[in-house]
Amino acid sequence: MAGLGRQGNGGRAGGGGNGRPAGGGNGVARRVVRVLPGALIVLGLVFSLLTPPSFTGSPFFTAAPLIAAPLFSLRATAATGALAMLTVFLLHVPNDTGWRVEALTELATVLTVSGLALLINRVVRRSGEQLASARGIAEAAQRAVLPKPAERIGGLHVSAWYEAAQADAFIGGDLYAVQETPYGVRLAVGDVRGKGLGAVEAVAVVLGAFREAAETEPTLEAVAQRLERALAREGTRRHSLDAVEGFTTCVLGEIPPGAGVLRLLNRGHPEPLLLYADGELVVLAPAEPALPLGLGELGAGRPDRAQEWAFPAGTTLLLYTDGLTEARDRSGEFYDPAGRLRGRIFPGPQALLSALSSDVRRHTGGGATDDMALLAVGRPGPGQPERRRTVPVVRRGDDA
Repeated sequence: MAGLGRQGNGGRAGGGGNGRPAGGGNGVARRVVRVLPGALIVLGLVFSLLTPPSFTGSPFFTAAPLIAAPLFSLRATAATGALAMLTVFLLHVPNDTGWRVEALTELATVLTVSGLALLINRVVRRSGEQLASARGIAEAAQRAVLPKPAERIGGLHVSAWYEAAQADAFIGGDLYAVQETPYGVRLAVGDVRGKGLGAVEAVAVVLGAFREAAETEPTLEAVAQRLERALAREGTRRHSLDAVEGFTTCVLGEIPPGAGVLRLLNRGHPEPLLLYADGELVVLAPAEPALPLGLGELGAGRPDRAQEWAFPAGTTLLLYTDGLTEARDRSGEFYDPAGRLRGRIFPGPQALLSALSSDVRRHTGGGATDDMALLAVGRPGPGQPERRRTVPVVRRGDDA
């Protein structure tokens, strides 16, 4: 039975920004590449000393500054080129051949390549600075559109996890939101059809409408209608939002203060899970399926109806997008969160999401084909210990 990894901090996966752990092999490769320029100079020196004068180690000396250019600083790259030139010069001193055409040609070649290496270094550094600036802007945009929720909202424990499928992306077409309102804690988890900037714009529209409607609308049904109207309005105004085929699957939730109940309204989204303190798990499937947001005109005769479930102390609600259920292993088997989590006990929402995200990475082998948003909300119990033994998600016997 595999143990859990380190628990996350309830926010977006860390590391490289895409939630995937850095591989140990990549670190070894980087260390080898960083010593390669010096190794090439040494190899060129040994080659020149052990071969007849008609042979030259010039290819090794010219390659050293070129490899150093994208890896080292400007000063280190210049030092590598200077060391390569000095080595070439010293190789010709004992034979007094430093002023021959062959030696001068070799020195000129290393000097020219070293100059090109300095130019490459400047271009790479400038591109790196621009990339760092772009990443900073992307992080700021993510915090503005999908801010990390507080760990405690309205007396509930809250944790969220977001992982974009696109490498180096910070936000995609999935969304989540949690906020305390006059009607209790209201939440939303959704998935916008499509990808790219159009999906991000739709995410911003849905979240903006939800934050306003959650504060003012007395029912979840009214909140859903506000989101429907917002998507329709923005779809006709913006060409980047698909006004004809665009839609957003979404689950809206409401947890009234002190009532011990949970209300959900599901608009074509994967069913949330309710995890009890004893390890029991219930799939919160809607009594009647509903169309996603943006397709309200097709279901005009079927009004929204929120459902109510008991939400006792010690229970955790898990909402997710289809990036979780559509994650596949090498054999093509889909990830089954209900099957993997049933019978498990976690000390809180943060530990649940950390274990779940790690388990999905093990299931897929580290790759992701779709964005994934996870939101866990737990009602603490008065007799529940602060730290409980966490049962691992993965069972080796199940995977065999």
